[in-house]
Amino acid sequence: MKSKSTYICNECGYQSPKWLGKCPSCGSWNTMEETLIASQSTSATRTLVRESAVSSRAPKKIGDVQAGSETRYKTGLKELDRVLGGGIVKGSLILVGGDPGIGKSTLLLQICEKVGEEKKVLYVSGEESEGQIKIRAQRLGVTTENLYLVSETDVETVIECINSVKPDIVIIDSIQTMNRQDISSAAGSVPQVREATNAFMRIAKSLGIAMFIVGHVTKEGAIAGPRVLEHMVDCVLYFEGDRQLSFRILRAVKNRFGSTNEIGVFEMRDNGLTEVENPSMMLLEGRNADISGSAIVCTMEGSRGVMAEVQALVTPTGFGNPRRMANGIDLYRLLLLVAVLEKRARMNLSNSDIYLNVAGGLRIDETAVDLGICAAVATSQADIPLPHDMIFIGEVGLGGELRGVSQLEKRITEAAKLGFKSAIVPKQSLKGVKIPEGFTAYGIRTVSEMINMLRRK
Repeated sequence: MKSKSTYICNECGYQSPKWLGKCPSCGSWNTMEETLIASQSTSATRTLVRESAVSSRAPKKIGDVQAGSETRYKTGLKELDRVLGGGIVKGSLILVGGDPGIGKSTLLLQICEKVGEEKKVLYVSGEESEGQIKIRAQRLGVTTENLYLVSETDVETVIECINSVKPDIVIIDSIQTMNRQDISSAAGSVPQVREATNAFMRIAKSLGIAMFIVGHVTKEGAIAGPRVLEHMVDCVLYFEGDRQLSFRILRAVKNRFGSTNEIGVFEMRDNGLTEVENPSMMLLEGRNADISGSAIVCTMEGSRGVMAEVQALVTPTGFGNPRRMANGIDLYRLLLLVAVLEKRARMNLSNSDIYLNVAGGLRIDETAVDLGICAAVATSQADIPLPHDMIFIGEVGLGGELRGVSQLEKRITEAAKLGFKSAIVPKQSLKGVKIPEGFTAYGIRTVSEMINMLRRK
């Protein structure tokens, strides 16, 4: 067995025989790390090729393939089942990521109680001992007898435990602590993370085991390790939210067995994570309706509309260049909308600092909240409070025009259920939309028209 040195990018997994300052694949700087890779002998390689040739199967026509129905396990948490698309799919590989201490291990240990009523669960921890996991399980009220614990970091040993226990669900906490003895690099390195995940994927698919793997995140918020890790798994779940706040948002950014638009909302308490069945009420809790710069928007998260408060603060700048800051909204989207307000609505914002925040820690990427952002910025500068029972829905174009949005009727219905009385929406989107009784929808065409309407009110 010979070893050779190579340099691997810890962001994308690109390999190079020599060190490079900038990765040619992903463009990251100073990410190439030296790694020793053990190469197999020629005879061993030939044996491996022969085994692969024997095990290969002839391709089938798509009409000859039998499509079986998906077997799903309920987790006991409706919000998690919603994000997964209806439950845990048998034989799937699920990656759970998030900041340290945000609740990844807590959530996975909680689902063991419900799943353990009928299925075997193996919890593999590379960071805690069995005793520490037992203490946490007692605090969370997990008392099922079908939960097996093992504290191990060696991949081959973990696979032996899986073969002996024969569980239905396996939890690996975390993938960065797992290592393979045949790879001469430290645990958490690119080769270790990639090969360990590949080994667990083969086990999950061949034995029909649903497997969760916990992944640490970098300071930029991405899963630590190569991006190929997210491509290998069937589902990628991210925990969002501030650790200083009690609310957590679970979002699916990849799901081969369901929608990637669904979110699950939880609240962290002493006894673990509890479901928040009405996220809109949570996000609007503590709202002060008598201040300027506070606009309510409705964003679609999968099959349900979620109401959120967009807050803007416009103040005279004390420096030469005005500041623009955004929390929960893409900063570049804010800069674009500010430029539209200056050009199309004749607003003077060049000498003002603008701070934007989405209350509750929600991250919004949908362009249907553009109109709410413009309303918050405009009323904050004029120091005019918005009507407390009005919402804003609409995408804003560079010409200051309002673009149509999807599922407008569902958004309006959700707003009416929560007690809102009116909405400002794109006029062209109102065609064929059924408005609830007692609710008023104002159709407008431009941002300037909206600002003039708010000034009259």
